Amino acid sequence: MDLPLSLQHSMADTGLVLALPKGRILKELAPVLARAGIVPAADFADEEDSRRLRFETNHASLDVVRVRPFDVATFVAHGAAHIGVCGADVLMEYDTDQIYAPLDLGIGRCRVSVAEQELTAGLDDPSRWSRIAVATKYPNIARRHFAARGVQAEVVHLNGAMELAPSLGLSRVIVDLVQTGSTLKANGLVETEVIAHITSRLIVNRTALKTRPEEIAAWIERFRAALD
Repeated sequence: MDLPLSLQHSMADTGLVLALPKGRILKELAPVLARAGIVPAADFADEEDSRRLRFETNHASLDVVRVRPFDVATFVAHGAAHIGVCGADVLMEYDTDQIYAPLDLGIGRCRVSVAEQELTAGLDDPSRWSRIAVATKYPNIARRHFAARGVQAEVVHLNGAMELAPSLGLSRVIVDLVQTGSTLKANGLVETEVIAHITSRLIVNRTALKTRPEEIAAWIERFRAALD
């Protein structure tokens, strides 16, 4: 996916934009940002009351935007943001060549897993499945995972409340992000397979890296130093 020349020029002429995810990862990211010398505007951390989505920082040439985790990859891939932070699960699902992920930040640790009702787990042999109904917000990951086993995944695409799908007959299994497993347990589900272990990554738009190599490289090094 090549960016239009007009967008390439605008990316080179403006300050840098860093896209950050709302929620749990943002809280874990706060100390890393501080060590990297990035101090957003005071209302940046106020996710409940602040209606702003773009914030200035203590660097005149850097703004941050606060968006949904999946949208971080979209903003960076399309050049609306030059740098971002998102989970490896998002990168696995989005799967674009316009994003370069130079650093594993080691935060936001969790896993993408298959889970099903405790009552049905182990009743039959998954190696004998030919197709399976899967509820997930990761349709690409789910299809690839089951296709590698010769199983056709019939995906029910949900953005939340995956844990309800098996008990309500929407699917046999779910593919979802798991941190502690407590939500699965509370809804009568058990984790049956781990597809991938996940951490958050620093990501960069490849066009920005080509057109503004010194600026982008300097911020990569700031984040690298923050990890050390």
